Amino acid sequence: MSSSPLTRRDLLVMLGQAAGAGAVYSAMSSLGLAQASTFTDELDLSAAPNGSSVLILGSGLGGMTAAYELRKAGYDVTIFEYTERPGGRCFTIHSGDTVTDLSGETQHCSFAPGNYINPGPWRIPYHHYGVLHYCKKFGVKLEPFIQLNYNAYVHAQNAFGGKPKRVREVLTDVHGYTSELLAKATDQNALDEYLTAEDCSALIAQLGEWGRLSEGNKYQKSLKASEFRGYEHWPAGGLMAKPSPSEPLEFKELLHSGLWGMLLDYFNTEYQHTMFEPVGGMEQIAKGFAKEVGDLIEYRRQVVRIEQSDSKVTVHYIDPDKPDEVMTRSADWCVCNIPLSVLSQIPVQASPALLQAIAAVPYGSSTKTGLEFKRRFWEQDENIFGGVSYTDLPITTISYPAYDYFSDGPGVLLGAYTFDDVTSYTMSAMSARERVAAAVAYGKQIHPQYEKEFLSGVSWSWHRCPWTLGCYGVWTDELREAHYDTLCAIDNRLVLAGEHCSYIPAWMEGAILSGMDASQRLHEKATANMKNGGDHA
Repeated sequence: MSSSPLTRRDLLVMLGQAAGAGAVYSAMSSLGLAQASTFTDELDLSAAPNGSSVLILGSGLGGMTAAYELRKAGYDVTIFEYTERPGGRCFTIHSGDTVTDLSGETQHCSFAPGNYINPGPWRIPYHHYGVLHYCKKFGVKLEPFIQLNYNAYVHAQNAFGGKPKRVREVLTDVHGYTSELLAKATDQNALDEYLTAEDCSALIAQLGEWGRLSEGNKYQKSLKASEFRGYEHWPAGGLMAKPSPSEPLEFKELLHSGLWGMLLDYFNTEYQHTMFEPVGGMEQIAKGFAKEVGDLIEYRRQVVRIEQSDSKVTVHYIDPDKPDEVMTRSADWCVCNIPLSVLSQIPVQASPALLQAIAAVPYGSSTKTGLEFKRRFWEQDENIFGGVSYTDLPITTISYPAYDYFSDGPGVLLGAYTFDDVTSYTMSAMSARERVAAAVAYGKQIHPQYEKEFLSGVSWSWHRCPWTLGCYGVWTDELREAHYDTLCAIDNRLVLAGEHCSYIPAWMEGAILSGMDASQRLHEKATANMKNGGDHA
């Protein structure tokens, strides 16, 4: 046996091949290589310098978090919001709502009362402690969001005759076939460099259980495997049919199908159990914050210029309906929660380094399409209660509602979700009407009931959104190295906040943590100024 030790990387690679991404993350956490949200508690800032004022630009979650924390410390806070509601990307489209995008296309949502679609955030990981904390504090009721439903589908157009396969079938077969191969490699002494004979014996025994292997360490049709992948005839009662095993998918077709990769999304740390969603739609979180700071928000305020001096920040703004009437407002400090895709088009008096950072970060594309059907056929016909199906069709994702189970009325699916790839940009180029039609046309390949049961749809493209011009800040390691610290640093009397100022872009947690961090650093600078003999700011 070689004297070369088994490294941590070797161990993680082997574990990932045998047990999946979830097991790797657990191992990485134990080894100190992966961490969850850094949130521990809301801020407890000391008293603000007497008479200090803060102007917050944007009532997204980052802005409202900053407003809540700074007001609590005693600052005089005002929030400017471009739209007519709080929350930014944290919003929900309900029956009766009207939305208009940059192209001028207006959609009137005709869903049945109680049905809705979240065009932005739609789920909350259990380890996004900041979101969960403020939801509890502000009385936002949460319910479980189902990400992994073993009875949902993974689907590839060119595999298995284009027929969708249940997650449990594919996952069990992947475990089975990889366990068989690893057992064979162990039997053939291929792992002797890393494992002792005793280790090999223990590994084969565990693979037999993990992969539901039959005699001779083979993965094949058996009742043992069917306990996990599902039966041909399910266990019943009386003189009904006896349980009979189901046939595993053919290995080589499964190997080349692409379905393995789809499974990984279920086990990404961001999607692991337990996940949550607000009862009644994601906008309930925005409303929870607005109950605390809504009286500070001035709506229909479009920022057109930001200036600052050694003593104050002055913001020039308009009512979008009255573009010729430019107004100004000054404060001692400013927290800017405007997305960089918009902020980069506004004249800002700041250091060249900050301006370069603002302009450097592109924004990703995303579209979501909600489809309402006459009945919840996914429950009634296919026994799918919540969860997500994945496909290599351009719609990529179908998510089933985790509320109102067993109801007889119309139900809404997330019928398409594209995210920052060529498909997403293609979908963004379509009109909302075209995206809805495409979601129905593609989705019927997975659920043939679509055409007969479809009622109406609504679709939102974030690149067509007037107040974001994109979905989220897209960082690379190189961009972070060059600009991230500058982007987040206080520039004289201006500090930025939002998901783009975080290592959790596209998530509400990133926005909230950014708002907290910006507030704390602003407060530290304000109190330091006071101690150093400056004015009240």
